[in-house]
Amino acid sequence: MHKVAIVGRPNVGKSSLFNRIIGRRAAVVADMPGVTRDVKEEMYLYENHRILMMDTGGLWSGDEWETKILEKAEMAIHDCRCVIFAVDGREDITSADYEIADWLRRLGKPVILVATKIDHFKHENELSEIYALGFGVPICTSAEHARGLEELMDAVVSHLPTDEEDISAVAPIRVTFIGRPNVGKSSMVNAVTNSDRVIVSPIAGTTRDSIDIEFDYAGTRFVLVDTAGIRHRPADNVEYYSQQRSEQAITKTDVIMLVIDPFDLGDHELKLANMAYDSGKPVIIVINKWDLVEEDDLKKREKEINYKLSHLEFAPRVYTSAINEYGIHELLAEATKLYNLWQTRIGTSELNRWLEVWQMRQAVPNFNGRPLRMYFLTQAEIAPPTFVFFINREAFVTRAYENYLRNRIREDLGLPGIPVRVVWREKGGWKKKMEDDAEAVAESAPKLSRSQRKAAKEAKDAANN
Repeated sequence: MHKVAIVGRPNVGKSSLFNRIIGRRAAVVADMPGVTRDVKEEMYLYENHRILMMDTGGLWSGDEWETKILEKAEMAIHDCRCVIFAVDGREDITSADYEIADWLRRLGKPVILVATKIDHFKHENELSEIYALGFGVPICTSAEHARGLEELMDAVVSHLPTDEEDISAVAPIRVTFIGRPNVGKSSMVNAVTNSDRVIVSPIAGTTRDSIDIEFDYAGTRFVLVDTAGIRHRPADNVEYYSQQRSEQAITKTDVIMLVIDPFDLGDHELKLANMAYDSGKPVIIVINKWDLVEEDDLKKREKEINYKLSHLEFAPRVYTSAINEYGIHELLAEATKLYNLWQTRIGTSELNRWLEVWQMRQAVPNFNGRPLRMYFLTQAEIAPPTFVFFINREAFVTRAYENYLRNRIREDLGLPGIPVRVVWREKGGWKKKMEDDAEAVAESAPKLSRSQRKAAKEAKDAANN
């Protein structure tokens, strides 16, 4: 794997270029400076080269984030094969561009100078000032029109060695951290990776995009995803798109870490828990800042958490502190265990043996002498494990009995902590009788004449207007 970073001052089109290169809108883009703060990483395959493309925050921004953004960009560039230096080709060179050029020369990495926003060849005649940066002839690009991308990637490949590494066919486990703003997700990611890969600040909303970080733990490859905090209502367009990225990250992940603050637990956590549960992904409840809870208050806080998140009572709880690393090492071990269980498939014969046992342990619901009959059980899918029960009538299934079966599946089939889906399929004489009755009702309905149908249509159209 070879690392390549895109750098430049704010609002020169780095994220747009990044998105165009990897072929999808992975980074949040807005017509305002300072949207990107952390380093956004995406894997990209080009001419048999496995490239980790990195989008960095705007350098020399002049705001309170300038020092931290520069620090993260320098960390990203440290292992890079080359650096793409993006300059706005439609504006004059600024002092920030010269500062970045001097900084890159001090780092000593190969630099590919790129002029962005060159939508038409006539704009190429206005680039003479860019030569003063000292990196030779710029490559003219346009993210909007995909101009110059092939030339740019050829220049990148010229700095890469012959790729003879075996790319593992086993996909990494994606672990996504979600939670309300300022709950400690970024601190948690930094603690797990034992680094300062993500910017941490007491200001809510510091993380604005989903940040992917590749990480190896105990011989297993992970991609840790730090998401933007999900609010009740986004304050502006940037927050709206940040929230969209967070929700997309949930759909693509393998394991969800729901990070909560024991001192700030409310309806918002319930909403996030529902979102995580509905995704069908394994969920780990991560209670951060547990070291700040007084010893006399531990049981009370724990009881409150269990009450608020009672519908996720099957999900494992890990009590942690990102500051002193208490409980941190349990997170990835638990994630690995849940991921493997999530992919479990159980044989049909074993399932039906257990189905008989479950019915003997707990009598099936009975409605006025008409009991629920369960004929057959099979597993239709994995990830999440989905079990199909063939029964006489779905209306006879009570919520209590369905919960009983879900709990039995988790406990007796060795799937603790896994969200399981249950599907009911009616079969037998009852289903046929319902279909016959519906057909008979349809045939016995009075037929309307042509004039009656026309009058009904005119009345309907008049009501709609």
